[in-house]
Amino acid sequence: MRHAACLMALLAFAACRGGTPRVEPARHVVLITIDTLRADAVGAYGSSAARTPTLDGLARDGARFERAWATAPITLPSHASLLTGLHPPMHGARHNGIAVKDSVPTLATALKADGFDTAAFVSAFPLDRRFGLARGFDVYDDELPRSPEGRPLNERSGTETVDRAIAWLRARGDVRLFLWVHLFEPHAPYGTPASGGSARERYAAEVTAADREAGRLLAALGNRSSQTLVIVAGDHGEAFGEHGEIGHSIFVYDTTLRVPLIARGPGIPHGTLIRDDVSLIDIPATVRALTGAETVRPGEGLSLTPTLGGNSLAPRVLYAESFAPLFDFGWASLRSVRDGRWKYIAAPRPELFDLSKDPAEDSNVSAASPDEAARLDKVADSRSSAEPGSTATPPADVAARLGSLGYVSGGNRGGTTRADPKDRIEIAAQMAMVTSDEVQGEARIVALESILRADPGNPQAHLRLGYAEIERQRCAAAMPHLQAALDAHVPSADAGLGLATCFGRVGNTGGAERALEAALAAEPGNPIVTANLGILALEQGRADTAITRLRDALEREPALLEARFALARALARTGDRAGALREAERLLGQLPAGAPQRAEVERLVTALK
Repeated sequence: MRHAACLMALLAFAACRGGTPRVEPARHVVLITIDTLRADAVGAYGSSAARTPTLDGLARDGARFERAWATAPITLPSHASLLTGLHPPMHGARHNGIAVKDSVPTLATALKADGFDTAAFVSAFPLDRRFGLARGFDVYDDELPRSPEGRPLNERSGTETVDRAIAWLRARGDVRLFLWVHLFEPHAPYGTPASGGSARERYAAEVTAADREAGRLLAALGNRSSQTLVIVAGDHGEAFGEHGEIGHSIFVYDTTLRVPLIARGPGIPHGTLIRDDVSLIDIPATVRALTGAETVRPGEGLSLTPTLGGNSLAPRVLYAESFAPLFDFGWASLRSVRDGRWKYIAAPRPELFDLSKDPAEDSNVSAASPDEAARLDKVADSRSSAEPGSTATPPADVAARLGSLGYVSGGNRGGTTRADPKDRIEIAAQMAMVTSDEVQGEARIVALESILRADPGNPQAHLRLGYAEIERQRCAAAMPHLQAALDAHVPSADAGLGLATCFGRVGNTGGAERALEAALAAEPGNPIVTANLGILALEQGRADTAITRLRDALEREPALLEARFALARALARTGDRAGALREAERLLGQLPAGAPQRAEVERLVTALK
């Protein structure tokens, strides 16, 4: 029987008993990344409750990597590693909003050079083209929907993303294809928190939704399927209270570093289980090898093709980091190294775990094994210092949009002695409950007040409590919190916009204008702030100033409908009836047929003709 099994492997690989498998190269590559996907949320990884038939089927028909690890528990740094084969210190994206270095090649640039048509369809703002991952893609579709007011939203449904990807597939002729599709469903908030069900249940439902969309995409491959290398990976996991963490991005425990990694395609035997420790940085070299590249371009990752032939990888150290504690809260960064049975976390209070006895990372043995801890501390320092050096922080407009996705973007508050995140995790967990909408109404206020008692200077807590008070029609209570956030230089216009709202409610136009100017200083070029300054100028009778402001805002965001209406009115006041009519008619073209604003705009058009 053993001989027969070896003979079957020979037919698939033209190799048996060692050596790198010889395979027919895959003609096409489909990479699917599912944001925030824990390995144990997938049926193939042992979850009896999971409803993931697409991923489970891929695992049966291909290879499942049991021990795959992310380089960071954060969307952009992890995806950057997956697409470049480099750790964050090398590719430069140390946190969401900090772009990959311009000089770094990607898997897309390599496959494009090999003659592939390349396209990416991403579902959330952290992977916007401005962050450097669009290089090498003929199409990089990161167009996200807008709110009714015209403001760009920060995510789109997997259904829309996959629809666009399928349309691209169907339009391709007989060419080699590399398609990357990113699905965001499992990211918080999970479903509709107010609808009931535990966070874990709603998260599982979102995983199922992502699995369903992955299935639609793979079905659209049609005749290409047998020639396609399909790789599905999570970018990081999600914590539901493990080690006190809610969500992800703070800690570097395996809860948020372990991810599913599944591959199916030419030369990959059905039902292969690989137990070696592998990293997402290994994906580019593996893809290049399985598509027949003559050389695997330099990177820090390895080709995993030897494991497909039953061979083990040589021992190596795997590195991961999180600079979110530093950038978001001013706490210490965390760096981890995994070396066989040992895992070390460099922190103000370092941690060492013997994973052979303690896979849950519950027992810190650094005091009992000081030599091992010292050795691995040097390894961590060789990969990166605890401070980011000259790494830029996210621009203000970027930080504002990331904040709405739950990345708090509170800012590095400086200082030479930084808190250990383990000592502040309750604050981060409470903030995660707020940003993921898991607490609402009065419970939200209670949580924010609790955060401020523990951390009185927390600018994001002040900002969010200020807005919560505005929602309760309590501007007098809101304004001190909004001013505190503004004084702390929260990297967004939100504090100033909130203050302007409160000043406007009491008719204090001077206060509203000062607050809007402060908002513009915090986030230069913000079109919503600029539009509000234009509308305010129009109300004050300064039509020329209003026109300048409104045109600036509309140049940046043409879908700001209220700004266009105000511009038409301002032009009319200056006697430019033709210009006013053009803007009003353009606005009519932008408004949906049943929009309640149409009647007022139509009256303006009639008056201008």
